[in-house]
Amino acid sequence: MLSLLGSTVALVWRSSRPLTIALAALTLLAAVVPLAVAWGGKHIVDAVVAKDSDAAFTWVCFELGAVVLQATCTRGLSFVRMVLGARMGVDVNVAILEKATDLSLAHFEDSEFYDSLTRARREASSRPVSLVTEAFAIVQNALTLGGYAVLVLRQSPAWMLALALATLPATIAEMRYSKQAFRFRNWRSPDTRKLAYLEHVLANDEHAKEVRILDLGPLLLARYKKLAESFYRDDRALATKRSGVSHALSLLATGVFYGAYASLALAAAKGAITLGNLTLYVLALRQGQSAFQSVLAGLSGLYEHNLYMSNLFAFLSSEDDPKPTVAPAEGSPTERGVRFDHVRFVYDGKTEPALDDVTFFIPEGQSVALVGENGAGKSTLVKLLARLYQPTSGHIFVDGKDLAIWDERALRARLGVVFQDFAQYQLTLGENVSLGSVEHQSDDPRVDRAIGRGGAEPVVQELAKGKETQLGRWFKDGVELSGGQWQKVALSRAFMREEADILILDEPTAALDAKAEHAVFERFRELTKGRTTIVISHRFPTVRLSERIFVLEKGRVVEEGSHDELVASQGRYAMMFELQAAGYR
Repeated sequence: MLSLLGSTVALVWRSSRPLTIALAALTLLAAVVPLAVAWGGKHIVDAVVAKDSDAAFTWVCFELGAVVLQATCTRGLSFVRMVLGARMGVDVNVAILEKATDLSLAHFEDSEFYDSLTRARREASSRPVSLVTEAFAIVQNALTLGGYAVLVLRQSPAWMLALALATLPATIAEMRYSKQAFRFRNWRSPDTRKLAYLEHVLANDEHAKEVRILDLGPLLLARYKKLAESFYRDDRALATKRSGVSHALSLLATGVFYGAYASLALAAAKGAITLGNLTLYVLALRQGQSAFQSVLAGLSGLYEHNLYMSNLFAFLSSEDDPKPTVAPAEGSPTERGVRFDHVRFVYDGKTEPALDDVTFFIPEGQSVALVGENGAGKSTLVKLLARLYQPTSGHIFVDGKDLAIWDERALRARLGVVFQDFAQYQLTLGENVSLGSVEHQSDDPRVDRAIGRGGAEPVVQELAKGKETQLGRWFKDGVELSGGQWQKVALSRAFMREEADILILDEPTAALDAKAEHAVFERFRELTKGRTTIVISHRFPTVRLSERIFVLEKGRVVEEGSHDELVASQGRYAMMFELQAAGYR
């Protein structure tokens, strides 16, 4: 139950030391004040019975001060918890997102990773503060309970013990149901993500056209309702059991309290104790039982918060899965270019390699094209070069230096990449382009050059606010672009990296018409002179512009050469070229 308390307190302490100290101080003060209120109440009653008006007035003022202080503590605790909770909400979510950005690409292709991320983010902003607050509240209630015990122990120690024991069953039941609720939520993490996905599809512009044209709304909504209803039934059943059992067991504690109340009332009626003492003892027993219930409820809450915090800390401590690695190989310090040396790569969960014994060399400044059927390994090859994955075996060298010992930032600063599934950021057009080189975001001339090189100038000219136009429909005044226009923006983003000397374009013109594609590549040839370029494309008018072409099939390089050489060899490339050319005749 307390295994993660220290780690959680440290987490809260790092977020705000002043607020954590304030929370502790107010909690301790709130533990003492109820005792003062009870003590004042006893003396007020005794003063009234004794007809001592001065003493009665004095003790009323004392109790008033104690009540005001108690209210101040309660309000102060509420304020501190609210502000500290807001601070933790930011810090914990930032920590989760920082961890997510540090993990390798392989994690984002694993459904179990998304389950762990969902579990970590669930109530992550509220649980740390709740756990620490609960721990402090337990201390507060334990101190209050101790004070009440001192007040009434001499008169009715047996009743104090009976009240404490009567509270235990309800607390144990609460802990049991807390654990069951936690297990429910963890077990159904995949279904929770599925529910969120269905909601996203039904209420997002990305899918709106197809959902309506194919009339998918009723089908997907029915699936959403079915899953949501199953969640509701499970939650209702658990809540019904939890409420029924907890209520029945709490009545046991209530019955014991009134037994003690009756005993004390009889003692007061016989003159064994004063009316003031009766007031004090009854209040102490009632508040003492309440404090003890709060201690046990706090332990139950602590247990539940600890379960959820285990999800958060498990995610934050997660590391990249160990991959098959090989020791870095010695390269040639004088070599300039990109070399793949017997590279093999197998995706997690797969048995067939995506790349198998791939060996080639691209000299510095040469333009090459990768062609092959879908699944041949072209995009995987690019991901390995960008060090998004590590080879299962073999080595990749850039300028004679094994990729494994390159600094990732230094390596990626040399790469300009446009993937086939490029991102469409819901930001302004200028921001979409400037993200290509974050350190140059405020360099307007550089952004303008990139827009010109990527062929996005006509897009800017068509928009009323030019580069300042909000793109996408998520935010106010957003403008949606066509697929071809988005692709020009993505190309411009790649050209922001003016220092990059290795340019990689994965199907860069798939959404462009023939005229726009030709213009892009004519400009591309001019702009990439002296740079190493790797183009992945299914369009042979684009492919033939490259100096060398690699043909991939089932993860292997099966042919290599210029367009004319490969056509003349009448191999795999010539067959694919003839099939595509026949479509234009």
